[in-house]
Amino acid sequence: MALFLLHETALGYALFEAHGIDEIGQNTEAVRNSVTDLSRFGKVVKLRSFNPFTSALESLEQINAVSEGIMTDELRTVLETNLPKVKEGKKAKFSLGVAESKIGSHIHEATKIPVQSNEFVGELIRGVRQHFDKFVGDLKQGDLEKAQLGLCHSYSRAKVKFNVNRVDNMVIQAIFLLDTLDKDVNSFAMRVREWYSWHFPELVKIVNDNYLYCKVAKFIEDKSKLAEDKIESLTDLVGDEDKAKEIVEAAKASMGQDLSPVDLINVHMFAQRVMDLSDYRRRLSDYLSTKMNDIAPNLQSLVGDSVGARLISHAGSLTNLAKCPSSTLQILGAEKALFRALKTRGNTPKYGLIFHSSFIGRASARNKGRMARYLANKCSIASRIDCFSEKGTSAFGEKLREQVEERLDFYDKGVAPRKNIDVMKSAIESVDNKDTEMETEEVSAKKTKKKKQKAADGDDMAVDKAAEITNGDAEDHKSEKKKKKKEKRKLDQEVEVEDKVVEDGANADSSKKKKKKSKKKDAE
Repeated sequence: MALFLLHETALGYALFEAHGIDEIGQNTEAVRNSVTDLSRFGKVVKLRSFNPFTSALESLEQINAVSEGIMTDELRTVLETNLPKVKEGKKAKFSLGVAESKIGSHIHEATKIPVQSNEFVGELIRGVRQHFDKFVGDLKQGDLEKAQLGLCHSYSRAKVKFNVNRVDNMVIQAIFLLDTLDKDVNSFAMRVREWYSWHFPELVKIVNDNYLYCKVAKFIEDKSKLAEDKIESLTDLVGDEDKAKEIVEAAKASMGQDLSPVDLINVHMFAQRVMDLSDYRRRLSDYLSTKMNDIAPNLQSLVGDSVGARLISHAGSLTNLAKCPSSTLQILGAEKALFRALKTRGNTPKYGLIFHSSFIGRASARNKGRMARYLANKCSIASRIDCFSEKGTSAFGEKLREQVEERLDFYDKGVAPRKNIDVMKSAIESVDNKDTEMETEEVSAKKTKKKKQKAADGDDMAVDKAAEITNGDAEDHKSEKKKKKKEKRKLDQEVEVEDKVVEDGANADSSKKKKKKSKKKDAE
């Protein structure tokens, strides 16, 4: 039976025919030894056809299809035109060897061509790949490598395309930075307290909050200059008039030592730096909240920003978290305790990072393990919805949170919670209702825009008509003036003609009279 080999390259599809397979007896070791020697391997394998790709874009499309195990129309035409045709009802006397069994099964389903993909075929294709530039004579040195490099870049670029708004790496970096800032701000604030306490030790007991202590220390600076006229401004800082008066009274009887102006300036600058770090920490927390709303809205609404971001960070990505079963998600962050329990054969931990959720704290001591297991189950569902859903919505997370609340009531009061299927149906209905509302709002917005455009067009038409009317009136007025002028001219011409006629008549009469007079004179 003849064997054909399909080799997909960056330049195109190549089809090879293997001769002497029966003599070899399909011995993999013999083929492996003959692969390196082109003189021996070239006698066994011959190039049947080579169909190059027309462009880099087509090459990328074909390789994407091959990687997904899909036979394209181009590959089908290559196989049908170059392989021997099989008559209907008869068995094929050849087989096609492919490297990937996935695409081989698709080729067999679509074309009924017998396909094989095994170790023997793999060794033959390895030899074809090694000596491919020798089989295709028109190739120049380096053409195949350039095509492979360009295809690798475009293929990798296409594979790593992602939505910029759904980058979970930003959440991982933000939660790491938040943890670092919490430690740094706390240690820096303690340093401010210790430093300024040499000057004003009583202030530590009056003001407990670190951020507020830095603001007050920056405002007071030198305690000897603190008088009752600054009580109002201190009240604005502290928020309590009694506490402001207590600070002023404590400054008067303080046991602290005096500091030089240079020392006070340094304390002032350091307190300002701690305040700036605290403000930045607050802005970073808001940024994390917005990113979690974009990336994992259901997980955020279920367990909050911090716990959800820590789960994503510990798993490595939202996709990895979605792949985790709920039992693994339950003990994420407690790996040391788990392995210690396995080593010592003790009790395994009941919860990891989800312990920081408010639901675990609200549960009673005997129900904390149950609550952790139930919450991990809901977190696993929420993370999968966030990871694989195309539309970002927090409806499922809100419904899952309601379920957890009902479970808490069930543990405390015995109230029966709703079933999962009923909760999911209600969540899907709420999502559908939101989509319909959005569609109706879009349609109404489009209608209002169209109405506004029509009104604007009508106003323009009215203005044009009014302009036409005014222009017509002006033209009519001008034509009337012209007519009047023409009539005046006609009248003037007629008057002139009549005057001429009268003058001519008078001249004729006078000439007649003169003739008569001359005749009378002649008669006399």
